[in-house]
Amino acid sequence: MQRVKRPVLLMLASSALTWMTNSQPMHAATGKPNLILILADDLGYGDLGCYGQQLIQTPNLDRMAAEGMRFTQFYAGSTVCAPSRSVLMTGKHTGHIRVRGNAPRTSGGIQALRKGDRTLAHIFKDADYATALFGKWGLGEIGSEGHSNAMGFDEFFGYLSQRHAHNYYPSFLIHDSTKYLLRNVAEVEDEEGAGWAKQKVDYSHDVIMDKALRWLELNRAKPFFLYLALTLPHANNEATRGTGNGQEVPDYGIYGDKPWPDPDKGQAAMISRLDRDIGRLLARLKEYGIDDNTLVFFSSDNGPHREGNNNPNLFRPGGPLRGMKRSLYEGGIRVPFVARWPGRIKSGERSDHVGYFGDLFATVCELTGQKLPPGLDSISFLPEVLDGTAKQAKHDFLYWEFYEEGGRQAVRFGKHKAIREPMFSGKISLYDLAKDIGETRDIAARHPDLVAKATRMMNKAHVHDPAWRVRGQTADTRSSSIRQVFRASERSWPTTPRARSVKEII
Repeated sequence: MQRVKRPVLLMLASSALTWMTNSQPMHAATGKPNLILILADDLGYGDLGCYGQQLIQTPNLDRMAAEGMRFTQFYAGSTVCAPSRSVLMTGKHTGHIRVRGNAPRTSGGIQALRKGDRTLAHIFKDADYATALFGKWGLGEIGSEGHSNAMGFDEFFGYLSQRHAHNYYPSFLIHDSTKYLLRNVAEVEDEEGAGWAKQKVDYSHDVIMDKALRWLELNRAKPFFLYLALTLPHANNEATRGTGNGQEVPDYGIYGDKPWPDPDKGQAAMISRLDRDIGRLLARLKEYGIDDNTLVFFSSDNGPHREGNNNPNLFRPGGPLRGMKRSLYEGGIRVPFVARWPGRIKSGERSDHVGYFGDLFATVCELTGQKLPPGLDSISFLPEVLDGTAKQAKHDFLYWEFYEEGGRQAVRFGKHKAIREPMFSGKISLYDLAKDIGETRDIAARHPDLVAKATRMMNKAHVHDPAWRVRGQTADTRSSSIRQVFRASERSWPTTPRARSVKEII
Protein backbone atom coordinates (compact mmCIF):
# COMPACT_ATOMS: atom_id res chain seq x y z
CA MET A 1 0.00 0.00 0.00
CA GLN A 2 1.38 3.41 -0.97
CA ARG A 3 1.00 5.99 1.75
CA VAL A 4 2.58 9.35 2.51
CA LYS A 5 5.15 8.93 5.25
CA ARG A 6 4.37 10.87 8.40
CA PRO A 7 6.58 11.68 11.39
CA VAL A 8 6.92 8.77 13.82
CA LEU A 9 4.55 9.34 16.71
CA LEU A 10 5.68 6.64 19.04
CA MET A 11 8.98 5.63 20.64
CA LEU A 12 9.56 3.06 23.30
CA ALA A 13 12.26 3.82 25.87
CA SER A 14 12.97 2.01 29.12
CA SER A 15 9.64 0.18 28.75
CA ALA A 16 7.70 3.45 28.79
CA LEU A 17 6.16 5.68 26.13
CA THR A 18 7.65 9.02 25.12
CA TRP A 19 5.30 10.93 22.88
CA MET A 20 6.86 13.12 20.18
CA THR A 21 3.90 15.30 19.24
CA ASN A 22 2.65 18.72 20.19
CA SER A 23 -0.98 17.60 20.39
CA GLN A 24 -3.13 17.85 23.49
CA PRO A 25 -1.48 16.01 26.40
CA MET A 26 -2.80 12.79 27.87
CA HIS A 27 -3.45 12.17 31.57
CA ALA A 28 -1.04 14.70 33.02
CA ALA A 29 0.05 12.49 35.90
CA THR A 30 0.63 9.33 33.88
CA GLY A 31 1.01 10.09 30.18
CA LYS A 32 -1.26 7.13 29.43
CA PRO A 33 -3.88 6.98 26.66
CA ASN A 34 -7.32 5.47 27.19
CA LEU A 35 -8.60 2.63 25.03
CA ILE A 36 -12.21 1.73 24.18
CA LEU A 37 -12.76 -1.54 22.33
CA ILE A 38 -16.27 -1.81 20.84
CA LEU A 39 -17.32 -5.22 19.55
CA ALA A 40 -20.58 -5.78 17.69
CA ASP A 41 -22.12 -9.27 17.52
CA ASP A 42 -22.65 -10.93 14.12
CA LEU A 43 -22.24 -7.67 12.18
CA GLY A 44 -21.11 -8.31 8.62
CA TYR A 45 -18.28 -6.75 6.63
CA GLY A 46 -20.85 -5.00 4.44
CA ASP A 47 -23.32 -3.91 7.13
CA LEU A 48 -21.92 -0.36 7.50
CA GLY A 49 -22.20 2.52 5.08
CA CYS A 50 -18.43 3.04 5.15
CA TYR A 51 -18.06 -0.55 3.89
CA GLY A 52 -20.66 -0.23 1.13
CA GLN A 53 -24.04 -0.74 2.82
CA GLN A 54 -26.84 1.02 0.92
CA LEU A 55 -30.03 0.33 2.87
CA ILE A 56 -29.08 0.58 6.56
CA GLN A 57 -28.06 3.96 7.95
CA THR A 58 -24.90 4.10 10.09
CA PRO A 59 -23.90 7.80 10.13
CA ASN A 60 -21.91 7.71 13.37
CA LEU A 61 -19.74 4.74 12.42
CA ASP A 62 -19.31 6.23 8.97
CA ARG A 63 -18.11 9.45 10.59
CA MET A 64 -15.83 7.48 12.91
CA ALA A 65 -14.21 5.90 9.85
CA ALA A 66 -13.94 9.30 8.13
CA GLU A 67 -12.22 10.72 11.20
CA GLY A 68 -9.89 7.75 11.57
CA MET A 69 -8.69 4.65 9.78
CA ARG A 70 -10.77 1.98 8.05
CA PHE A 71 -9.13 -1.43 7.70
CA THR A 72 -10.13 -3.51 4.66
CA GLN A 73 -8.32 -6.80 5.40
CA PHE A 74 -8.85 -7.35 9.10
CA TYR A 75 -10.08 -10.68 10.44
CA ALA A 76 -11.98 -11.97 13.43
CA GLY A 77 -10.48 -14.66 15.61
CA SER A 78 -13.04 -17.22 14.50
CA THR A 79 -16.30 -17.58 12.65
CA VAL A 80 -18.39 -17.91 15.84
CA CYS A 81 -18.54 -16.05 19.11
CA ALA A 82 -16.64 -17.78 21.92
CA PRO A 83 -13.41 -18.71 20.11
CA SER A 84 -13.31 -15.34 18.37
CA ARG A 85 -13.53 -13.52 21.70
CA SER A 86 -10.97 -15.88 23.19
CA VAL A 87 -8.52 -14.99 20.41
CA LEU A 88 -9.28 -11.30 20.99
CA MET A 89 -8.58 -11.54 24.72
CA THR A 90 -5.53 -13.85 24.69
CA GLY A 91 -3.58 -13.13 21.50
CA LYS A 92 -3.52 -16.76 20.36
CA HIS A 93 -5.14 -18.16 17.21
CA THR A 94 -7.62 -21.05 17.25
CA GLY A 95 -4.92 -23.67 16.75
CA HIS A 96 -3.46 -22.74 20.15
CA ILE A 97 -6.20 -21.29 22.33
CA ARG A 98 -8.14 -23.02 25.07
CA VAL A 99 -11.62 -22.05 23.79
CA ARG A 100 -11.87 -23.26 20.19
CA GLY A 101 -15.63 -23.34 19.66
CA ASN A 102 -19.09 -22.74 21.03
CA ALA A 103 -19.98 -25.55 23.40
CA PRO A 104 -22.73 -26.36 25.93
CA ARG A 105 -22.39 -26.31 29.70
CA THR A 106 -22.32 -30.10 29.67
CA SER A 107 -19.00 -30.05 27.81
CA GLY A 108 -16.94 -29.89 31.01
CA GLY A 109 -16.17 -26.19 31.00
CA ILE A 110 -14.18 -26.13 27.77
CA GLN A 111 -15.84 -22.84 26.81
CA ALA A 112 -14.08 -20.92 29.58
CA LEU A 113 -10.71 -19.39 30.22
CA ARG A 114 -8.73 -20.77 33.15
CA LYS A 115 -6.50 -19.49 35.91
CA GLY A 116 -3.18 -18.54 34.38
CA ASP A 117 -4.65 -17.32 31.10
CA ARG A 118 -3.63 -13.73 30.40
CA THR A 119 -6.04 -11.27 28.81
CA LEU A 120 -5.97 -7.73 27.45
CA ALA A 121 -7.51 -6.62 30.74
CA HIS A 122 -4.58 -8.09 32.69
CA ILE A 123 -2.15 -6.08 30.58
CA PHE A 124 -4.05 -2.88 31.32
CA LYS A 125 -4.23 -3.72 35.03
CA ASP A 126 -0.46 -4.19 35.07
CA ALA A 127 -0.23 -0.66 33.68
CA ASP A 128 -2.53 0.67 36.47
CA TYR A 129 -5.62 1.22 34.34
CA ALA A 130 -9.24 1.03 35.44
CA THR A 131 -10.86 -1.81 33.46
CA ALA A 132 -14.47 -2.67 32.74
CA LEU A 133 -16.54 -4.92 30.49
CA PHE A 134 -20.11 -4.07 29.54
CA GLY A 135 -22.00 -6.49 27.32
CA LYS A 136 -21.29 -10.15 26.54
CA TRP A 137 -18.37 -12.13 27.95
CA GLY A 138 -19.03 -15.79 27.06
CA LEU A 139 -15.71 -17.12 28.41
CA GLY A 140 -16.57 -18.06 31.99
CA GLU A 141 -19.59 -17.88 34.24
CA ILE A 142 -20.19 -17.28 37.95
CA GLY A 143 -17.85 -19.42 40.06
CA SER A 144 -15.57 -20.37 37.17
CA GLU A 145 -11.91 -19.53 36.73
CA GLY A 146 -12.80 -17.72 33.53
CA HIS A 147 -15.24 -15.25 35.09
CA SER A 148 -14.55 -11.75 33.76
CA ASN A 149 -13.62 -10.38 37.20
CA ALA A 150 -10.94 -13.11 37.45
CA MET A 151 -9.68 -12.18 33.99
CA GLY A 152 -8.61 -8.61 34.76
CA PHE A 153 -11.85 -6.64 34.68
CA ASP A 154 -12.61 -4.49 37.71
CA GLU A 155 -16.28 -4.35 36.80
CA PHE A 156 -18.59 -6.43 34.65
CA PHE A 157 -22.20 -5.83 33.65
CA GLY A 158 -24.21 -7.78 31.11
CA TYR A 159 -24.25 -11.42 30.04
CA LEU A 160 -21.82 -14.14 31.06
CA SER A 161 -23.61 -16.89 29.15
CA GLN A 162 -23.96 -16.79 25.37
CA ARG A 163 -27.45 -18.28 25.41
CA HIS A 164 -28.53 -15.71 28.01
CA ALA A 165 -27.21 -13.06 25.61
CA HIS A 166 -29.68 -14.18 22.94
CA ASN A 167 -32.50 -12.75 25.05
CA TYR A 168 -32.96 -8.98 24.69
CA TYR A 169 -35.74 -8.87 27.29
CA PRO A 170 -34.49 -11.23 30.02
CA SER A 171 -35.67 -11.15 33.61
CA PHE A 172 -32.11 -10.40 34.76
CA LEU A 173 -28.61 -9.39 33.76
CA ILE A 174 -25.40 -9.97 35.73
CA HIS A 175 -23.41 -7.35 37.64
CA ASP A 176 -20.10 -8.98 38.50
CA SER A 177 -21.48 -12.18 40.11
CA THR A 178 -24.90 -10.92 41.19
CA LYS A 179 -28.20 -10.97 39.35
CA TYR A 180 -29.45 -7.52 38.36
CA LEU A 181 -33.22 -7.82 38.05
CA LEU A 182 -35.11 -6.31 35.12
CA ARG A 183 -38.84 -5.61 34.79
CA ASN A 184 -39.44 -7.97 31.88
CA VAL A 185 -41.83 -10.91 32.33
CA ALA A 186 -40.83 -14.10 30.54
CA GLU A 187 -42.97 -16.11 28.20
CA VAL A 188 -40.24 -18.77 28.16
CA GLU A 189 -36.96 -18.54 30.05
CA ASP A 190 -34.60 -21.27 31.24
CA GLU A 191 -32.11 -21.16 34.11
CA GLU A 192 -29.45 -19.57 31.89
CA GLY A 193 -31.83 -16.75 31.01
CA ALA A 194 -32.41 -17.86 27.42
CA GLY A 195 -35.93 -17.44 26.09
CA TRP A 196 -38.23 -14.57 25.22
CA ALA A 197 -40.58 -12.23 27.05
CA LYS A 198 -44.33 -11.64 27.01
CA GLN A 199 -43.99 -8.29 28.80
CA LYS A 200 -41.13 -6.25 27.35
CA VAL A 201 -40.03 -3.29 29.45
CA ASP A 202 -36.24 -3.13 29.77
CA TYR A 203 -34.29 -3.62 26.54
CA SER A 204 -30.99 -5.16 27.60
CA HIS A 205 -28.84 -3.27 25.11
CA ASP A 206 -30.17 0.07 26.37
CA VAL A 207 -29.55 -0.89 30.00
CA ILE A 208 -26.01 -2.07 29.23
CA MET A 209 -25.22 1.05 27.25
CA ASP A 210 -26.49 3.36 29.99
CA LYS A 211 -24.41 1.52 32.58
CA ALA A 212 -21.31 1.78 30.36
CA LEU A 213 -21.76 5.53 29.90
CA ARG A 214 -22.18 5.97 33.64
CA TRP A 215 -18.94 4.03 34.25
CA LEU A 216 -17.19 6.25 31.73
CA GLU A 217 -18.43 9.35 33.54
CA LEU A 218 -17.07 8.07 36.86
CA ASN A 219 -13.70 6.92 35.50
CA ARG A 220 -12.88 9.54 32.89
CA ALA A 221 -10.25 11.30 35.04
CA LYS A 222 -7.90 8.29 35.15
CA PRO A 223 -6.47 5.94 32.51
CA PHE A 224 -9.08 3.36 31.54
CA PHE A 225 -9.78 0.37 29.31
CA LEU A 226 -13.44 -0.05 28.40
CA TYR A 227 -14.44 -3.23 26.56
CA LEU A 228 -17.91 -2.61 25.17
CA ALA A 229 -19.04 -6.01 23.88
CA LEU A 230 -22.51 -5.15 22.61
CA THR A 231 -24.94 -7.85 21.50
CA LEU A 232 -26.51 -6.07 18.52
CA PRO A 233 -27.41 -7.31 15.92
CA HIS A 234 -27.26 -10.96 17.10
CA ALA A 235 -30.57 -12.77 16.87
CA ASN A 236 -32.58 -14.18 19.75
CA ASN A 237 -32.38 -17.76 18.47
CA GLU A 238 -34.97 -19.03 20.92
CA ALA A 239 -37.45 -16.32 19.93
CA THR A 240 -36.93 -17.20 16.28
CA ARG A 241 -38.10 -20.72 16.99
CA GLY A 242 -40.88 -19.59 19.29
CA THR A 243 -42.27 -16.56 17.45
CA GLY A 244 -40.69 -16.55 14.00
CA ASN A 245 -38.84 -13.26 14.60
CA GLY A 246 -35.52 -13.22 16.44
CA GLN A 247 -34.55 -9.62 15.66
CA GLU A 248 -35.79 -8.13 18.93
CA VAL A 249 -35.76 -4.34 19.13
CA PRO A 250 -38.07 -1.83 20.89
CA ASP A 251 -39.16 -0.23 17.60
CA TYR A 252 -38.32 -0.27 13.93
CA GLY A 253 -37.64 3.47 13.80
CA ILE A 254 -36.99 4.80 10.32
CA TYR A 255 -37.54 1.34 8.87
CA GLY A 256 -41.09 0.94 10.17
CA ASP A 257 -42.70 1.83 6.85
CA LYS A 258 -40.34 -0.18 4.68
CA PRO A 259 -41.95 -2.96 2.60
CA TRP A 260 -39.84 -5.57 4.36
CA PRO A 261 -40.74 -8.49 6.63
CA ASP A 262 -40.48 -7.67 10.34
CA PRO A 263 -37.23 -9.62 10.89
CA ASP A 264 -35.54 -7.47 8.23
CA LYS A 265 -36.91 -4.27 9.75
CA GLY A 266 -35.60 -5.49 13.08
CA GLN A 267 -32.17 -6.31 11.69
CA ALA A 268 -31.81 -2.83 10.19
CA ALA A 269 -33.15 -1.14 13.33
CA MET A 270 -30.71 -3.05 15.54
CA ILE A 271 -27.73 -1.92 13.47
CA SER A 272 -28.90 1.69 13.44
CA ARG A 273 -29.49 1.54 17.20
CA LEU A 274 -25.94 0.26 17.64
CA ASP A 275 -24.72 3.15 15.50
CA ARG A 276 -26.77 5.67 17.48
CA ASP A 277 -25.21 4.61 20.76
CA ILE A 278 -21.67 4.69 19.42
CA GLY A 279 -22.46 8.27 18.49
CA ARG A 280 -23.52 8.90 22.09
CA LEU A 281 -20.25 7.41 23.33
CA LEU A 282 -18.07 9.51 21.02
CA ALA A 283 -19.99 12.63 22.01
CA ARG A 284 -19.24 11.91 25.69
CA LEU A 285 -15.51 11.72 24.94
CA LYS A 286 -15.67 15.23 23.48
CA GLU A 287 -17.85 16.51 26.32
CA TYR A 288 -15.38 15.21 28.91
CA GLY A 289 -12.37 16.64 27.07
CA ILE A 290 -10.73 13.23 26.61
CA ASP A 291 -11.43 12.70 22.91
CA ASP A 292 -7.82 13.34 21.86
CA ASN A 293 -6.59 11.07 24.65
CA THR A 294 -8.71 8.06 23.71
CA LEU A 295 -8.02 5.43 21.07
CA VAL A 296 -11.26 3.76 19.97
CA PHE A 297 -11.45 0.48 18.04
CA PHE A 298 -14.65 -0.87 16.51
CA SER A 299 -15.18 -4.34 15.03
CA SER A 300 -17.46 -7.41 14.95
CA ASP A 301 -16.85 -10.85 16.41
CA ASN A 302 -17.52 -12.75 13.16
CA GLY A 303 -19.50 -12.63 9.95
CA PRO A 304 -23.24 -11.98 9.58
CA HIS A 305 -26.08 -14.34 10.52
CA ARG A 306 -29.57 -15.21 9.32
CA GLU A 307 -30.70 -16.75 12.59
CA GLY A 308 -33.48 -14.24 13.30
CA ASN A 309 -35.33 -15.13 10.08
CA ASN A 310 -33.79 -12.06 8.49
CA ASN A 311 -33.01 -12.30 4.78
CA PRO A 312 -29.32 -11.70 3.97
CA ASN A 313 -30.16 -11.33 0.29
CA LEU A 314 -31.81 -7.99 1.09
CA PHE A 315 -28.96 -6.18 2.85
CA ARG A 316 -25.96 -8.11 1.46
CA PRO A 317 -24.29 -8.03 4.90
CA GLY A 318 -21.09 -9.62 3.59
CA GLY A 319 -20.72 -7.08 0.82
CA PRO A 320 -18.60 -8.69 -1.92
CA LEU A 321 -17.56 -11.59 0.31
CA ARG A 322 -18.69 -15.20 0.11
CA GLY A 323 -20.07 -16.98 3.16
CA MET A 324 -21.50 -16.08 6.53
CA LYS A 325 -21.13 -16.97 10.19
CA ARG A 326 -19.73 -20.53 10.60
CA SER A 327 -18.03 -20.37 7.22
CA LEU A 328 -14.28 -19.94 6.79
CA TYR A 329 -14.81 -18.13 3.53
CA GLU A 330 -14.07 -14.42 3.81
CA GLY A 331 -17.67 -13.56 4.70
CA GLY A 332 -17.42 -15.61 7.88
CA ILE A 333 -14.19 -14.11 9.21
CA ARG A 334 -13.29 -10.82 7.48
CA VAL A 335 -14.84 -8.04 9.56
CA PRO A 336 -15.12 -4.27 9.65
CA PHE A 337 -12.38 -2.71 11.76
CA VAL A 338 -12.16 1.02 12.42
CA ALA A 339 -9.60 2.89 14.54
CA ARG A 340 -10.09 6.49 15.68
CA TRP A 341 -7.71 8.69 17.67
CA PRO A 342 -8.02 12.43 16.93
CA GLY A 343 -4.68 14.12 16.48
CA ARG A 344 -2.80 10.82 16.18
CA ILE A 345 -4.58 8.92 13.41
CA LYS A 346 -4.94 10.93 10.24
CA SER A 347 -8.54 11.41 9.12
CA GLY A 348 -9.85 9.34 6.26
CA GLU A 349 -7.06 6.77 6.23
CA ARG A 350 -7.64 3.37 4.61
CA SER A 351 -5.38 0.47 5.52
CA ASP A 352 -4.93 -2.76 3.59
CA HIS A 353 -2.80 -4.21 6.38
CA VAL A 354 -3.65 -7.89 6.96
CA GLY A 355 -4.26 -8.37 10.68
CA TYR A 356 -6.61 -10.17 13.05
CA PHE A 357 -8.04 -10.11 16.57
CA GLY A 358 -4.99 -11.78 18.07
CA ASP A 359 -2.94 -8.71 17.21
CA LEU A 360 -4.76 -6.57 19.77
CA PHE A 361 -2.62 -8.16 22.51
CA ALA A 362 0.73 -7.04 21.08
CA THR A 363 -0.78 -3.67 20.17
CA VAL A 364 -1.90 -3.09 23.77
CA CYS A 365 1.51 -4.16 25.08
CA GLU A 366 3.20 -1.61 22.83
CA LEU A 367 0.62 1.06 23.67
CA THR A 368 1.24 0.64 27.41
CA GLY A 369 5.00 0.08 27.13
CA GLN A 370 5.02 -3.53 28.30
CA LYS A 371 6.86 -6.60 27.08
CA LEU A 372 4.87 -9.06 24.97
CA PRO A 373 4.57 -12.43 26.76
CA PRO A 374 6.09 -15.41 24.92
CA GLY A 375 4.09 -17.98 23.01
CA LEU A 376 1.49 -15.67 21.44
CA ASP A 377 0.36 -15.34 17.83
CA SER A 378 0.31 -11.56 17.98
CA ILE A 379 1.95 -8.68 16.10
CA SER A 380 1.33 -5.07 17.07
CA PHE A 381 -0.32 -2.98 14.38
CA LEU A 382 0.29 0.27 16.28
CA PRO A 383 2.94 1.36 13.73
CA GLU A 384 0.30 1.00 10.99
CA VAL A 385 -2.27 2.97 12.97
CA LEU A 386 0.06 5.78 14.01
CA ASP A 387 2.69 5.95 11.30
CA GLY A 388 1.84 3.89 8.23
CA THR A 389 5.43 3.29 7.20
CA ALA A 390 7.29 0.14 6.17
CA LYS A 391 8.12 -0.50 9.85
CA GLN A 392 4.86 -2.43 10.26
CA ALA A 393 5.59 -6.13 10.83
CA LYS A 394 3.49 -8.73 9.04
CA HIS A 395 2.38 -12.28 9.71
CA ASP A 396 3.73 -15.15 7.63
CA PHE A 397 0.17 -16.44 7.71
CA LEU A 398 -3.12 -16.23 9.61
CA TYR A 399 -4.87 -19.43 10.70
CA TRP A 400 -8.35 -20.57 11.73
CA GLU A 401 -9.88 -23.90 12.67
CA PHE A 402 -13.53 -24.68 13.35
CA TYR A 403 -15.06 -27.79 14.89
CA GLU A 404 -18.69 -27.78 13.78
CA GLU A 405 -20.09 -29.39 10.61
CA GLY A 406 -17.27 -31.93 10.42
CA GLY A 407 -14.61 -29.31 10.97
CA ARG A 408 -12.64 -27.06 8.65
CA GLN A 409 -9.39 -25.10 8.56
CA ALA A 410 -8.25 -22.00 6.72
CA VAL A 411 -5.00 -20.13 6.23
CA ARG A 412 -4.34 -16.70 4.70
CA PHE A 413 -0.82 -16.16 3.37
CA GLY A 414 0.04 -13.20 1.19
CA LYS A 415 -2.74 -12.73 -1.33
CA HIS A 416 -3.75 -16.39 -1.13
CA LYS A 417 -6.32 -18.14 1.04
CA ALA A 418 -6.66 -21.90 1.46
CA ILE A 419 -9.55 -23.81 3.04
CA ARG A 420 -9.50 -27.51 4.00
CA GLU A 421 -12.68 -29.38 4.85
CA PRO A 422 -13.28 -31.63 6.53
CA MET A 423 -10.59 -30.70 9.00
CA PHE A 424 -7.18 -32.42 8.76
CA SER A 425 -8.07 -34.82 5.95
CA GLY A 426 -10.19 -33.00 3.39
CA LYS A 427 -9.54 -31.46 0.03
CA ILE A 428 -7.91 -28.02 -0.01
CA SER A 429 -9.38 -25.22 -2.09
CA LEU A 430 -7.23 -22.20 -2.96
CA TYR A 431 -8.18 -18.63 -3.87
CA ASP A 432 -6.31 -15.54 -5.04
CA LEU A 433 -7.97 -12.80 -2.99
CA ALA A 434 -6.29 -10.02 -4.97
CA LYS A 435 -8.16 -11.13 -8.09
CA ASP A 436 -11.11 -12.98 -6.56
CA ILE A 437 -12.30 -11.44 -3.30
CA GLY A 438 -15.54 -13.42 -3.60
CA GLU A 439 -13.67 -16.77 -3.60
CA THR A 440 -15.50 -17.98 -6.68
CA ARG A 441 -12.57 -19.60 -8.52
CA ASP A 442 -10.70 -22.49 -6.92
CA ILE A 443 -7.17 -22.44 -8.35
CA ALA A 444 -5.77 -25.32 -6.29
CA ALA A 445 -5.37 -27.65 -9.28
CA ARG A 446 -3.12 -25.10 -11.02
CA HIS A 447 -0.91 -24.44 -8.00
CA PRO A 448 0.08 -27.67 -6.22
CA ASP A 449 3.09 -25.88 -4.73
CA LEU A 450 0.84 -23.38 -2.94
CA VAL A 451 -1.47 -26.17 -1.81
CA ALA A 452 1.52 -27.99 -0.32
CA LYS A 453 2.63 -24.77 1.38
CA ALA A 454 -0.85 -24.21 2.82
CA THR A 455 -0.93 -27.80 4.06
CA ARG A 456 2.34 -27.32 5.91
CA MET A 457 1.05 -24.12 7.49
CA MET A 458 -2.17 -25.77 8.67
CA ASN A 459 -0.31 -28.73 10.12
CA LYS A 460 2.14 -26.44 11.89
CA ALA A 461 -0.54 -24.13 13.30
CA HIS A 462 -2.73 -26.85 14.82
CA VAL A 463 -1.71 -28.00 18.28
CA HIS A 464 -3.78 -30.94 19.47
CA ASP A 465 -6.10 -30.37 22.42
CA PRO A 466 -7.98 -33.49 23.59
CA ALA A 467 -10.91 -31.32 24.70
CA TRP A 468 -11.62 -30.40 21.07
CA ARG A 469 -12.26 -33.26 18.68
CA VAL A 470 -14.26 -33.65 15.50
CA ARG A 471 -15.62 -37.17 15.60
CA GLY A 472 -17.19 -37.08 12.14
CA GLN A 473 -14.73 -36.64 9.29
CA THR A 474 -16.94 -37.72 6.39
CA ALA A 475 -19.96 -36.09 4.82
CA ASP A 476 -22.20 -38.93 6.03
CA THR A 477 -21.23 -38.53 9.67
CA ARG A 478 -20.76 -34.76 10.07
CA SER A 479 -24.32 -33.95 11.15
CA SER A 480 -24.63 -36.72 13.72
CA SER A 481 -21.25 -35.99 15.28
CA ILE A 482 -21.95 -32.31 15.66
CA ARG A 483 -25.34 -32.98 17.27
CA GLN A 484 -23.49 -34.94 19.95
CA VAL A 485 -21.23 -32.00 20.73
CA PHE A 486 -23.12 -28.76 20.11
CA ARG A 487 -26.50 -27.45 21.13
CA ALA A 488 -29.21 -27.46 18.52
CA SER A 489 -29.57 -23.73 19.19
CA GLU A 490 -26.07 -23.17 17.80
CA ARG A 491 -26.87 -24.83 14.47
CA SER A 492 -25.38 -23.47 11.29
CA TRP A 493 -27.13 -21.74 8.43
CA PRO A 494 -26.41 -21.94 4.72
CA THR A 495 -24.12 -19.41 3.15
CA THR A 496 -25.41 -16.81 0.76
CA PRO A 497 -23.86 -16.71 -2.71
CA ARG A 498 -22.19 -13.53 -3.75
CA ALA A 499 -24.37 -11.21 -5.81
CA ARG A 500 -22.70 -10.20 -9.06
CA SER A 501 -24.12 -6.70 -8.80
CA VAL A 502 -22.50 -5.94 -5.44
CA LYS A 503 -19.78 -3.31 -5.74
CA GLU A 504 -16.48 -4.60 -4.38
CA ILE A 505 -15.73 -2.36 -1.41
CA ILE A 506 -12.37 -3.72 -0.29
